[in-house]
Amino acid sequence: QTRLVESGGGLVQAGGSLRLSCTASGLVFSSHVVGWFRQAPGKEREFVALISWKTEYADSAKARFTISRDNAKNTQYLQMSNLKPEDTAVYYCVASLGLSSGPTFHKSDAWDYWGRGTQVTVSS
Repeated sequence: QTRLVESGGGLVQAGGSLRLSCTASGLVFSSHVVGWFRQAPGKEREFVALISWKTEYADSAKARFTISRDNAKNTQYLQMSNLKPEDTAVYYCVASLGLSSGPTFHKSDAWDYWGRGTQVTVSS
């Protein structure tokens, strides 16, 4: 059974940093593209970043967020800096078989597996 488990969320002041982690089990991690989505209250789920053989970011994440992966640990990370109140959301890690990327994977229905999410709250 495939599982994705996020950790590292919490409450942080604007301008602060957080690092989210997501550990996968039940899949060959190195053969999957992985990424992050987020959903703020009252808003649709939106793409944040992905990493396959390259990285891609939403415009809102560029220059502030860094996605990385450690295949030996079956874990991906999202380092978030200079956080803003509008970054407040539940953050979900995702995975999909293959190492594809591109606009298709900026949509939620492209992904095979989802974690349960971790809350990030940025206070002003």
